Amino acid sequence: MSWWDIFRKSEDSRSYVREFLEKSKVKIPAIRRLDQLRFVVLDTETTGLDPTKDHILSFGAVKIENSKILVKSSMELYPESSRKIGKSAEIHGITQVPNPVRQEEFTKTILQYIGNSILVGQHIHFDKAMLEKITGIPSMPTITIDTANLALRLEKGPQAQWNQVAQKDYSLDSLCERFGIKADDRHTASGDAFLTAQLFLKLLKLAESKGILTYGELLKTY
Repeated sequence: MSWWDIFRKSEDSRSYVREFLEKSKVKIPAIRRLDQLRFVVLDTETTGLDPTKDHILSFGAVKIENSKILVKSSMELYPESSRKIGKSAEIHGITQVPNPVRQEEFTKTILQYIGNSILVGQHIHFDKAMLEKITGIPSMPTITIDTANLALRLEKGPQAQWNQVAQKDYSLDSLCERFGIKADDRHTASGDAFLTAQLFLKLLKLAESKGILTYGELLKTY
């Protein structure tokens, strides 16, 4: 067993990690209405696109409850990182980490913030992989919804495949334009999380118009 494996094992024994994992075991009833679900919409800005090598520079998130964005719940954190920012600064504009938070405190804060909410994001699987790395929780059990995938299936049908469409049509910018969302504050974690939250509510409205009214029905579509 490597030093890193030992470290991750010890991290998982901490009380706030155990609490998060216990909350994640609670199953959401398939018949629960969409407006009764709790979501955390998030985004990360990173040093690159390889979760095995790159680090999170900033984490932004906002909660959705009762089909409303809880603006006051918005958060943005900058975890400590030893990795150089490099060329990724050309995209997100972060040249140095302001007010960095120790990684242990970052992990505790975001796990308590997420709780047993459903995670939502544009290309959420990348963000989830980055969170798994920094928290030391392999295969986080949290349910996730990718807004790009959801938009594809709602517009083209549940059997739609990415090789059947132009992927650029399902970028955050393209989707915001298509759904009438003004794309302000792009390429900041908190800004992109807020845009994605607005997009997600639009997608839920589209789902409802197609007769998708419950959590179980949404998962079948997704």
